[in-house]
Amino acid sequence: MKKELTIKLNDKSKVEIAGGYPLITKDSLEDIDSLKEEGTILKLTDKQGRFVAKGYYGNQNKGVGWVLTRKAEEEVDQAFIERKLIDALRRRRDFFNDPDTNAFRLFNGEGDGFGGVIIDYYDEYFLVSWYSEGVYSFKEQLVAALHNVADFKGIYEKKRFDTKGQYIEDDDFVAGERGEFPLIVKENGVNFAIYLNDGAMTGIFLDQREVRQAIKEKYAEGKTVLNTFSYTGAFSVAAAIGGAAKTTSVDLAKRSNAKTIEQFSVNGIDYESQDILVMDVFNYFKYAKRKELKFDIVILDPPSFARSKKYTFSTSKDYTNLMKEAIAITEDRGVIVASTNSASFGMKKFKGFIGRAFKDLGRKYTIVEEYSLPPDFRVDPKFSEGNYLKVLFVKLN
Repeated sequence: MKKELTIKLNDKSKVEIAGGYPLITKDSLEDIDSLKEEGTILKLTDKQGRFVAKGYYGNQNKGVGWVLTRKAEEEVDQAFIERKLIDALRRRRDFFNDPDTNAFRLFNGEGDGFGGVIIDYYDEYFLVSWYSEGVYSFKEQLVAALHNVADFKGIYEKKRFDTKGQYIEDDDFVAGERGEFPLIVKENGVNFAIYLNDGAMTGIFLDQREVRQAIKEKYAEGKTVLNTFSYTGAFSVAAAIGGAAKTTSVDLAKRSNAKTIEQFSVNGIDYESQDILVMDVFNYFKYAKRKELKFDIVILDPPSFARSKKYTFSTSKDYTNLMKEAIAITEDRGVIVASTNSASFGMKKFKGFIGRAFKDLGRKYTIVEEYSLPPDFRVDPKFSEGNYLKVLFVKLN
């Protein structure tokens, strides 16, 4: 049995949590110093000791824990986790039945009723990501629950927590049979090589599935495409399969070269007919302007925070300037795919960054499409911060 602690909420947080808000923060608790051992079940009450909700203590960048139930008698045990997993499996039934896609999110933390843990599905393998020591204490119960309610070949994990909030390198294999990597998965008929045993990243960001599909089906044909902060080149692959005249992928990480070559190769695309550059994106913008290069489509999907030898980039401070750099090398009537995964602001503010860039340059634009998280990335309607992805297809007028 897990330890249980009764702790009082302040008046404001009592109203929010009773109303459905799932995050427990330091500011919401009357006696934060009573929290000692992560994984402790928290019985949350109002100042008069009346039950409000039950959750667990687990430190992560968002807060100190998550609400799991508002039923006083409901136990947070393996049976509880099984019920949550069964609901999640039911909601993804269409994904399991899709012959063209076998990589998607199966369980999305608080969106599926258990904040701090996510489960991705990669062609019969589960990848569990843990975001605090507190939620990691439920590992044995969750793995047993998966065995009881789901069919799979194997389970891998990513421990995305330590005192500095960094990824913990470890043997990521958990249960079942070990995979052979790269594992080739499908997304809307496109192949991607992924690794469940090689550091924090797998090789593809599943939340951009609908954006890649839009680029492939509606925008790429006959176009020149620049993919900045390209990681493993997934957007470039989608564009090439969609008939792009040529793609250019730019990323500072040295391993992005081999990873991008691999993604082209598993789709039968001659990578030598594409440009793959390992260099600072901001230096590339200068190079492109100097060479008077322009592109029909420019894809901007930077990390929320990045640092190179010469530049520090923060989405909230620097996206407007990044957008200006992109506008300068985009053809008239071209399209900029502006994306951010920062949860610190909403779509309205993001559109403000875009608008400011065009206003400063005296240019006109039209937002032709916008995307947020796809349906497998289920979001709690009471926790809008969970819908972190913001993507705008911006056409230069």
